[in-house]
Parts: sequence; C-alpha cells; structure tokens
Amino acid sequence: MNGKKFRMPARRLATVATATALAAGPAALAAAGTAHATGDQGRASAVVLRTGLDVSLLNKTVNVPLAVSLNQVQAPQSAEKTALTATLDGVNGGKPFSVLAAEVATAKATVTPARAEGYTNLVHARLHVPGLPLLSLVEIGQVTSKATCEAGKAPVADSNLLGGVTVLGKKVTVTTGGTTDVKVPGIGEVRLDLSKRETTSRTAAATALELKVSVNPLKLNVAEVEGTLTLARATCEAPPAAAAQPSTAPSGDSGDSGDVKPQGAPGKEANLAETGGSSLTPYLAGGAVALVVAGGGALALARRGRS
Repeated sequence: MNGKKFRMPARRLATVATATALAAGPAALAAAGTAHATGDQGRASAVVLRTGLDVSLLNKTVNVPLAVSLNQVQAPQSAEKTALTATLDGVNGGKPFSVLAAEVATAKATVTPARAEGYTNLVHARLHVPGLPLLSLVEIGQVTSKATCEAGKAPVADSNLLGGVTVLGKKVTVTTGGTTDVKVPGIGEVRLDLSKRETTSRTAAATALELKVSVNPLKLNVAEVEGTLTLARATCEAPPAAAAQPSTAPSGDSGDSGDVKPQGAPGKEANLAETGGSSLTPYLAGGAVALVVAGGGALALARRGRS
C-alpha cells in the first residue's frame, strides 16, 4: 500500500514535468530570438574635432587637461557648428579662447537595416591651442571622411584632403597615408598623419587628419601643450546580413523554380522532412530530456517507498 501511494505521485510528477518542458520550450526560444533581433543593428558615428591635450601652466606645477569635442554624433544624428571655444582655469585670464573656427563643420551619422554610414566635412578651418592665440596650429582648405558599412559587403573607409595645409605658419606638403613632421624653432613641433583608414570584416574608420602636438608657447600663462587632436573622423559597423533580408518569402512561388527558401519561409517543413527533422524537433528533444529526468526522480521515490 505504501509503495503504491509513493508511486502514483511520482508518475504524476513525470507527466507534469514533461508537459511543462514542452510548453516552456517554444516560449523560451521565442524570448531569446526577440532579444537577439533587438541587438542586431548597425552603428555609425562622426566627429569634426576631438582634443586630448595636457596644458602646463607657467605659475603652476599641475597640468590642465583640455578634452573637448565638436559636432560629435551617433546615428541617427547630424550636427553643424562652425566655431568652438573653450575655457581653462589659469589660461588667458579665465577668458574663453578659440579652439576651432571653420566655414563649414558638418557631422552626420545614419543607420538603416541594411547600411550604416558616418560622414564629416570641414572647410576652411583654423585650429588653435592654448598659448597661441594669433598663430594657428593648423589651417586646412577642406577635409572629408566617410565610413560606409553595408550588410553582407566589405566596409569602406575614405578620407580626402582638398586644398593646402599650413602648420604653425608654414605651408607643408602632406602625403596621403603617411606622416609629416613640422618643427618650428622656439615654438615646438607637430606630427601630422593624413587619411588614416582602418577596416575589418564589419567595421570601418576614417580619420582625415590626426595631429601629435608638442609646443612651448610661453604666452597666456602657458608653458607647454602636448597631446593629440583628431580632425574629421567617421566610423561605422555593418548590420548583420540576416537583418537586411526580407522577413517573408515572395508570394506566388510554386516551389518549382529551384530557389533556396530562407529559413522561416513557407515550405520549411517539407525541406526539413527530407532530412528527417522538423520544427518540433527541439521541443520534442527538450521534452524527452525532461521525461528522463522526471522518470529518474519517480524511480528514486518508488525505491524509497519500497524500502
């Protein structure tokens, strides 16, 4: 009698566990698929100017960081601002000073299900650093950068310099994809990297001009300025190829054309049947595992009841 009392709940436990596993399987997979689809999208960004400078002051032993950005956007955004000023404690009597002035300073970042693109354009720009209020660190005619990432295609990064470049009052010739060093006695030196491009299987980044600066102005209470400046940078990351495909197959297809149907399209059951599987296979397998586990528990309870 006691053995029967213990065996019946065990059998019920196995039945309930199997039904629960079969019912929960589709819901759990659907939830996981939704989370995956939400994260499948491209990315793009653009920035006209980004600074990372350390400014040493004459009357202080500490450095004052200058980290500012102009027209920095992430998709889907755009910005147009042609002037940027900054204020640093102890510099220029606490008054704002110009960091960048330009006729055009545009940054755009766009993303669609099939494409992501970042773009920057800078025209007739003059870049200043603390301590050099009248002498431009760099003057450029025009620079553009574009990074394009399409689903299923190789990303493309492109930067162009249109017009001349003047560094610390000296006209210089810069080489695309190369480095140019400019030294001015009594002021300092600037290293320029023009048209830097980086690509991977899904990402791209283009920088029109990157400058490594080390100057000693000795004006406006500034003893030394060191660091990097980035002009016209664009980046992108491509959406997954699957995200750009239509979610349903074209209607009116009789199935005789020989085209391969995408997963999830009508006719999937017939294709899976040819290989001996179906869309219910994962759930049946999950139910079988749950049945084995529950059966083991029922057997253990039955043995304990007999003992």
